[in-house]
Amino acid sequence: MDRETGRPGTGLRTDPRTPSARVSHPPRPRLPQGVAGAPPPPAARRPRRRGLRLSAAVGVGLLLAGGGIVAVDRLGQDRAATPLTPAGRALAAAEAGRPAALADLEALIGERRQRVRREPADRASWAVLGAALAERAARSGAPGAYTEAERALQRSLAQGGTPDVRALTGLAVLAAARQDWAGAVRWGEAARDRAPGRAAAYRVLLEAYTGTGDAKGADRALERLRKVRPGPVAEVAAAGVHRERGWREDAEATVYDAAARAATPAERAAALSRAGDLAWERGEAETALARYEGALRAEPEHDGAAAGRARALAGLGRSEEALAAWARARAAAPRPGYAVESGELLLALGRSGEAADHFALARHQAAALARDGVRQEQVLGRLEADHGDPAEAVRLMADEHRRHPGPAASGALGWALHKAGRSAEALPRLRAAVKDGPNTAQPAYHLGMAHLALGERGAARRQLTRALRLAPEFSPLHAERARRELAALGEPAWGPPPA
Repeated sequence: MDRETGRPGTGLRTDPRTPSARVSHPPRPRLPQGVAGAPPPPAARRPRRRGLRLSAAVGVGLLLAGGGIVAVDRLGQDRAATPLTPAGRALAAAEAGRPAALADLEALIGERRQRVRREPADRASWAVLGAALAERAARSGAPGAYTEAERALQRSLAQGGTPDVRALTGLAVLAAARQDWAGAVRWGEAARDRAPGRAAAYRVLLEAYTGTGDAKGADRALERLRKVRPGPVAEVAAAGVHRERGWREDAEATVYDAAARAATPAERAAALSRAGDLAWERGEAETALARYEGALRAEPEHDGAAAGRARALAGLGRSEEALAAWARARAAAPRPGYAVESGELLLALGRSGEAADHFALARHQAAALARDGVRQEQVLGRLEADHGDPAEAVRLMADEHRRHPGPAASGALGWALHKAGRSAEALPRLRAAVKDGPNTAQPAYHLGMAHLALGERGAARRQLTRALRLAPEFSPLHAERARRELAALGEPAWGPPPA
């Protein structure tokens, strides 16, 4: 079957397909206002709001949004803190199963800090504080934030007694933010076993199982998430699963539905940013730009949308705007991958000195995050393979692949091997990344370049053509290289072989 239109079903899909019978998707739900050319969703599709009942009997509500978590504790002392206050809005958002705005999350952190100063033995408040800090770490990417969150969560567990499920879930979120997928599975399963009806554990387990390559575990986590917390949060997560498996139409349909049903700005930003990613990977830079800008209007601090906007602007040839957008993304979250991408744009523009500064910044940021317990093998492996020491890239990615085997790590290791002059060893890993990973341009480009290095002209032509067909501007540096190599390969000879 053509992977650009989907794969056979595995229980996640509502329309099972076979190689001989394809089922078309229903019409896409309309995107909300703010996306180019899309009218507002019809009133009939708008979810009915439920009134919130906040009382002393209300337990902890945990919500993961974009890898984060917001915790709500028992509200017996919070009756005066209505949802109209920032901390109250964060509490109400969690109870209703929606993402919290970053400003509201900060208010919740400040309020819980005051509580633990007054009552340092308050296990519940330490758990709430640690969970909120873990979300902030995941969303800000700031060095130091991860360690602060871990201390608060461990302080909750250190009070003794039965572990607080909020602390267990917060530790799972923190492990996922550090790309410690095995740790995220361990803590997430502990939280799930303590409270099987809470949505937060399934959201982090979905991410963790995907990171470890456990597709069946991810399927089960997604099924449970949809049961205990149906709505846009679950559907954005489902779109990520579909995308990872190359099911492009499924991912599109799911994220359109999530965007149409979003009820808060943070929820809307998450859905529109995911929709932008999918459009970008299809090579639709204008559409992607509109979606990313819609996400940023909803949540100006959304670093994923800011980075996506930078990529889209670069793809449209608006290089100076793209560099400014990259600066905005780096300010929102100092992730070293952003510095690598902006450096590659500078290289493509012939500004090698500035590019070297950006690569140095990426290494500095990676070192700071590593001291905070955040794994950096993926970004450093990419940086070393393309702009540093390929042998070091092989070492980094071999270590990462042993810990977390899967299409992404397999493809990154294969690319490092190719760049180190070991293209024959790289081919099986690069083929696996194309076959089993997301149906995107970069794995095809990597495989094409390895074939080219081995003199396999036909295979190289097929994969490089595929990469550019999927997304003509997938990289300001590598897309141009793909076009040059294709031009040098020329057209295939269609006539009979010479006598």
